[in-house]
Amino acid sequence: MAPQYAPSLRSRLAPLLLCLQTLFIIISALYFKNRVTVNKDDLRNFYSGEFLLGGRAQKMKNYELFLFAEFQDVNVMVILGFGFLSTFLVRHGFSSTGFNLLVAAIASQWALILTGVESWFSAGRITVDLKSIVVAELCTASALIAVGSVLGKANPVQLTVIVLLEVSGFVLNEWLLRTLLKVRPLSSIMLLHIFGALFGLTLTWIMYRKGSEDGFEKEKFDRKSGLFSSLGGTVFLWMFWPSFNSVLVPDWTPWRKLGAVSSTYLALAVSAVTAAAVSVLCSPKGKLNLIQMQSCILAGGVAVGVSMSAVHEPWEAMAIGFTAAIVSTIGFKYLKKHMLLAYECHDTCAMLSTHGLPGLLGWLAQLVLQIKDCDDHTVATRFAVFHICTLFITISLSVSMGFLTGFLIKWNFCRPLQNKKCFDDQAFWEFPHLAAHK
Repeated sequence: MAPQYAPSLRSRLAPLLLCLQTLFIIISALYFKNRVTVNKDDLRNFYSGEFLLGGRAQKMKNYELFLFAEFQDVNVMVILGFGFLSTFLVRHGFSSTGFNLLVAAIASQWALILTGVESWFSAGRITVDLKSIVVAELCTASALIAVGSVLGKANPVQLTVIVLLEVSGFVLNEWLLRTLLKVRPLSSIMLLHIFGALFGLTLTWIMYRKGSEDGFEKEKFDRKSGLFSSLGGTVFLWMFWPSFNSVLVPDWTPWRKLGAVSSTYLALAVSAVTAAAVSVLCSPKGKLNLIQMQSCILAGGVAVGVSMSAVHEPWEAMAIGFTAAIVSTIGFKYLKKHMLLAYECHDTCAMLSTHGLPGLLGWLAQLVLQIKDCDDHTVATRFAVFHICTLFITISLSVSMGFLTGFLIKWNFCRPLQNKKCFDDQAFWEFPHLAAHK
């Protein structure tokens, strides 16, 4: 028997995707322009390895060749890490990975266009290079965090609308922070964890389904799905997170870039150890919880990424990672259930505990460290006021966009899923006969 919503996917998803992609191609044909300034001698020196020996290639004005490795790391995190992290759901593996790739491809193209609007107004074109693509990937990561909150309860049409509006809201938030408060790009973009988590939390509150407090029949994991999620998602995210946090550090300050890499690694290492300890303490049987650990060991990377501009000493990064792991692990254990029962927020992947709380902790750590390093009380007070305004704008815009998106995707056009179709690949994917009835 064919899935119930196969006709709606054919009549809604395909036209939506084709129209979007056609629009992106038209915009790129009219306004995109590649930035290429490297001459043949520079390329020859780069590929011959002269840059390793202190030759001419070190003086290259175009740093995009050196950015390529970091771009690869960020791309692996966005496409592979976030996708496989959500495969712990036993009957949602196809959708977790497939839809993640689909919406990431849509969001990155849309983010590339939106982040180039300023360039279009000033120069009449949108410059495309590795730096702009990396920024678009970071905006995409914010959208994937929001998607994690409603994973399994939204169809591809709804997910497409979600990422388009989330990226639009995040780019607008980043522009407001830079324009009104003069926040540096590194600090404004790294608020993606807070923005994505609160956007997703608002969205899942609007999309609440009656009976969610009793749990969905298919919302569970087994040994294979848990192991696959841990190896394919958590391990890759943990390994490449230092590049994720350091990619926007200016190239002309290599000591700061290396400091960001080492701080992120130390925070991740500490959070992994701490999350394991707290997970054992939270368990009635004194055992480790794989799903809890695979989310919470990343908390240190999230927190130190938000506070990166203020972290200068290794012990500061380690302390942030330690605190973030405790907050995230306890939040995963108790807050997820409390949010469901008390506030009707069914957060599928516990994005509030994984990204929201560590992100807020990183924001607070940045405030404290900046004030600690400032000798002038007037300057410290002014910074605190601006820093609080930064969080206020981010929270206000993320919640507002979450409300708007939630009401839009509840329209009949998007064909919301029935409860019995939630967390099930068979509503969207073709299966062999035996697999479909297993």
